[in-house]
Amino acid sequence: MIRSMVVAGVMSGTSADGVDVAVCRVSPARVKGGTPVVKLLGHMGVAYSKAVRAAVLCAMDAEAISVAELARLNWRLGEVYADAVEKAQSALGVKVGLVGCHGQTVYHQGAVEKYLGKALRATWQAGEAAVIAERLRVPVVSDFRSADVAVGGQGAPLVPMLDYCMFRSTKVSRVLQNLGGIGNLTAIPAGVGVDGVMAFDTGPGNMVIDACMRRLYEREFDKGGAVARSGKVLKDLVEKILKEGYFSALPPKSCGREQFGEAFVSRFIAMCRKAGGRGNRDEDVVATATALTAASVVDAYRRFVWGHVGQAAPLSPVEFVVAGGGAKNDVLIGMLRDGLEPLKVKVRLMEELGVPAQAKEAVAFALLAWLSWNGLPGNVPKATGARRAVVLGKVSHG
Repeated sequence: MIRSMVVAGVMSGTSADGVDVAVCRVSPARVKGGTPVVKLLGHMGVAYSKAVRAAVLCAMDAEAISVAELARLNWRLGEVYADAVEKAQSALGVKVGLVGCHGQTVYHQGAVEKYLGKALRATWQAGEAAVIAERLRVPVVSDFRSADVAVGGQGAPLVPMLDYCMFRSTKVSRVLQNLGGIGNLTAIPAGVGVDGVMAFDTGPGNMVIDACMRRLYEREFDKGGAVARSGKVLKDLVEKILKEGYFSALPPKSCGREQFGEAFVSRFIAMCRKAGGRGNRDEDVVATATALTAASVVDAYRRFVWGHVGQAAPLSPVEFVVAGGGAKNDVLIGMLRDGLEPLKVKVRLMEELGVPAQAKEAVAFALLAWLSWNGLPGNVPKATGARRAVVLGKVSHG
């Protein structure tokens, strides 16, 4: 029998800054043919230690790394996630009955490439779920992306199921944009069923901005966009990068550090230095990185989404709802407003819909865990490119 459960969703994204835990009550649909009901009970963010973060970044950007190092990191992250859920339970005064842990992506290849004579996709999220299950003595659903990849999908994005369940509307078309390390969006025209949902990765979110801040200022991120605000955007360079292959590729598509990690950042900074000439400043590099994220989002909306949401009948207002760490960057949000509002798109923050900006992806994996535990599919094939809807994840019993 399908029943309500208190579920902890655990998310550590490509920014590799820490762990978000969202404790939710997930309940069966209230009406026949409806979707599960998700209520956020509370959220907690737990930062990685400097040593753990350095190890994670090294694993994600390394061209070569020892098997021993990856194995140890996998088990260490299991302890980190268990600690985070324990802290959230204690702070919120609740006991969870199920955990959905996304894990830390150390490699994601959404496009097909040939390897050892076979064309394939590949994805890998580290963080040993058996450790979490033993520590908390509850079942843990993990490794969500693999089942989608196995049926021809890209394994991303997986948040669209939550977006559809929580944020669809009969009156308003909504675009849900997450700005974590990578940017991804879900477009839901007013009144559509789940088959009418479009979703894909737009490109870099905070990843390039954060990397520039680490290299040039020895800071982890640009708080509030203060550095970008003092810089000059190299507009011609932004336009040049937007002509590169990923941005024009048709959805479904997904990306990660493989496309926008340290190698891209090195090239990006060198291009900024050349384009800026003698007057080039570090703050110009950060401003241009911020503008690249904003421009890639606006460009994705113009190319792929504008016509899609415009098909809602009768024509409905469009809300562009921003979540993730990038929602705290005032300069980035201002650039998005400047690019989208002339298109009659209203930019809002996720908090206005009742979910903290940094909690949303963790909430998504709470829902996906509940679906998997009940034998229900969690991917949206139109978003990932999968051949069919499948039950996601693997279960470790507590």
